[in-house]
Amino acid sequence: MSLDEISDFARVYSSSAASKSSQQVGSKDSLENLHSHGVEGHVELAGAMPQHFNEFNYSDDLYLDVVSPPFQSCQDEIMKIVGIQTKNAELMEPKESKKSHAFASESFEALRKYRSSRLKMDDKSSSTTHASAPSLSTEATIRFGAEKFIQSMSCSSNGLNLSSQSLLEDSKEVRLIQNLLSSAHKVAQKQHEQAFEFLKECGKMSSCAGTPIQRLVFYFSEALFLKIATETGRTQPKDSEKKPVDHLESATLLNMDLMIAFHKKHPLAQMTKLVGVQAVLDHLQEARKVHVIDLDIKSGVQWTILMQDLVARSENSRIQRLKITAVGTKSKSLLENTGKHLESFAKSLNLEFSFRVVLVEDISDLHSNLFDLDHDESVAVYVSYALTNMIGNVDGLNHLMRVMQNMNPCVMVVAELEANCNSPSFIGRFVESLFLFGAFFDSMADCFEGDETSRKNAESSWFRPSITNILAAEGEERKIRHVSINVWRAFFARLGLVEIELSSSSLDQARLGMQSLTCGTSCTVYRDGKCLTLGWKGTPLCSLSAWKLP
Repeated sequence: MSLDEISDFARVYSSSAASKSSQQVGSKDSLENLHSHGVEGHVELAGAMPQHFNEFNYSDDLYLDVVSPPFQSCQDEIMKIVGIQTKNAELMEPKESKKSHAFASESFEALRKYRSSRLKMDDKSSSTTHASAPSLSTEATIRFGAEKFIQSMSCSSNGLNLSSQSLLEDSKEVRLIQNLLSSAHKVAQKQHEQAFEFLKECGKMSSCAGTPIQRLVFYFSEALFLKIATETGRTQPKDSEKKPVDHLESATLLNMDLMIAFHKKHPLAQMTKLVGVQAVLDHLQEARKVHVIDLDIKSGVQWTILMQDLVARSENSRIQRLKITAVGTKSKSLLENTGKHLESFAKSLNLEFSFRVVLVEDISDLHSNLFDLDHDESVAVYVSYALTNMIGNVDGLNHLMRVMQNMNPCVMVVAELEANCNSPSFIGRFVESLFLFGAFFDSMADCFEGDETSRKNAESSWFRPSITNILAAEGEERKIRHVSINVWRAFFARLGLVEIELSSSSLDQARLGMQSLTCGTSCTVYRDGKCLTLGWKGTPLCSLSAWKLP
């Protein structure tokens, strides 16, 4: 990223910040549960993951308190899972074995949980700005496909009849989702041959260059192919050949041009940075010497916003020095390159600035004495989509929190995807991931209109490995374990951290991020307690929260 490109971003953010005090967010719809772990590339903090963290492994049971309905229920009740009303009042009881009955119940329960979480958010008092597109959203298509899947499972012990007349009358994209869900259901039952047949049907209508639904099904089918191949010992189909699922720092993933394109075109990228930096600034109002510790700095463009705000202070509170320390376990050259760009930008502002890299082989090797700390500086910690990769490493995550605590920061700002993709249940992970990535693929179609190359590269480089890891990997190999803000709250509370309410200025910044691009009208923001949750067309994508360490 050149100095000119950084300056270009900075001007966009600066012009937004200049009017932040005059902006207010109205009230409308609400959300619960993105920007993504893989949305910008990352410097991975997690080392080996020898054990699973119980609080996180069963997170799908922590964010809901409703009782699961019995499998034998009326069709209208089951349709509440996906929020669609039907004309029929009764539902035939499935003629399946107890084993199949259990798997069907699991599929219904996963869909019910997702829908219930959304319904609970509709009852919240929230601050939101949202303008839905007139066309059927990707989420609605998924829900209609889920309805058809539920109907098919309720009426046939063999699952979906691929040649049924009623199916042929459905839209192609609803059929795609129905076939995909049917395949996932069969994979969960270890009925690989039947699953493969459904996947072949998906392959006829999906493509990495089609509509959001077609692209979504393409990559989810690829992950299911890999899972089947792994479980059966078959050779992986040629079209789904990929690098190992833990290759999350490939050269393409860290392509700076791709990051720049995402920052320029996707409002959620701007919203996340504007809100996160504002949360840091809110706790540095009187600080003259500032030290920011970034656990996943990526391009570092967010700190150009901070620099401008610090320089714009009045003479009495003008910043004397800014230090940024980037922490990582690999890609030292990338981190150093980011530092050089930030140094150039700071120089253009006549800001005294220093940048340092703390590189450790494993997060357990990180200690507070590795940081150049001064007694008279204010420390802030910024964690953007880095903690999710450590959920399987309880010792490493606890160690990281202790190290941060020892540095006595004034605030720790955390951004994470708002999804529950860490369920021990394959079907549970599948359903959550389908809605999550469905929203992302929908947003990419809108935000990258006219730039198919960047869109395709972003989806292939960022979303593809994430989908594959969530669905095809198990045990220590499954490193991507997104959980909701409520799960993070429970974890942080056990460590003694206290959540700090994000300011009204942070909410203003979220709206400014939405207004910066035309497709920002499809973004949603609301308060969830003391944090903010950002979404796309009503689907929650990411949460931003602030914490005081004990």
